[in-house]
Amino acid sequence: MDGPPSAAQLIVLATSSALTAVFYSIYKSRATTFNRLKGAKKLSIDQNLQELLSEAPGKCVPYAVIEGAVKAVKETLNSQFVDNCKGVIERLTLRENKLVWNRTTHLWYDSVKVIHQRTNSVPFSIGSLDENMSSCVRVVSPLEASELELQTTYENFHPSVHSFTNTIGHFISGERPKGVQETEEMLRIGDSLTGVGELVLDNSLIKLQPPKEGYCYFLSRFGYDALLRKQESSVRGWRIITVLFGMAACSTLVYILWKKLAHYRQCKRDRRMLEDFMEQQRQRGLAGDLETDCAPANSCSVCLSRSRECVFLECGHVCTCLSCYDALPRPKKCPICRGRIHRAVPLYNS
Repeated sequence: MDGPPSAAQLIVLATSSALTAVFYSIYKSRATTFNRLKGAKKLSIDQNLQELLSEAPGKCVPYAVIEGAVKAVKETLNSQFVDNCKGVIERLTLRENKLVWNRTTHLWYDSVKVIHQRTNSVPFSIGSLDENMSSCVRVVSPLEASELELQTTYENFHPSVHSFTNTIGHFISGERPKGVQETEEMLRIGDSLTGVGELVLDNSLIKLQPPKEGYCYFLSRFGYDALLRKQESSVRGWRIITVLFGMAACSTLVYILWKKLAHYRQCKRDRRMLEDFMEQQRQRGLAGDLETDCAPANSCSVCLSRSRECVFLECGHVCTCLSCYDALPRPKKCPICRGRIHRAVPLYNS
């Protein structure tokens, strides 16, 4: 039905437009990060690295890529569950697993909640994969880096023990604990590591630190090419989401505009029909005045040709012939007073 846009259509348009703007902002940010990562300067950890940095402006490469192996600076972290497992970053996580009753779907669904997490780290460096090379790069603020996925070294699930009373209480509360998942993750000594950030020469120490120009800081256990592919996939996904919501917003806007245009055209047609009707009425009125001057005094007030032949009850008006009375639409109403005509009595003139 043509008419002004409904509240639901306006809400859909506003929501899809806002989401499109948000997703486009995320897409542009990811695309910028990917392009900067793609243009980062790839350097090798060797004896020439220190000389290269000393000759660079400010003894700094603003955005560089290095690949090597994790090496301890002084102390290391020992795994609490695995023997002879040493690393430089350790993360212990406790997750509570439970079933929660959904009152809308009337189904139980799994819920996982982190109830405790602790991360320990010690200073470490990235050394050359060639054991004959002694050069290394000290990693600064590793916990601030993106894409740092630690390797799981220990995982154990501790199931909950339920008594009959607890089971009844769980059904009443709508929550049934399943148990606690205990996980240990580590960045181990000797793991391959790719670092992307600002490379600086501080006295004789080479450091990899978060960039100062808003570039993204990366530490990844995977290679540089794999990191690029992952970022490109993320950019592609956000672009698809942005296009889909943009198309939804454009489609809604086009539909609303089409409805408004159809409503405008319908109103224009109605005004034209009303003007034509008023003109016809005006012309009929002029013709009726002329005919009235020549018509007999007892002529039918509808056709103005035949004489008045019936009396309307209960109003008592005598104004039409029998043919015009029969042509009146139902429910029949008096043309004079617009009162309801219960019955018509023929009028006999003597």
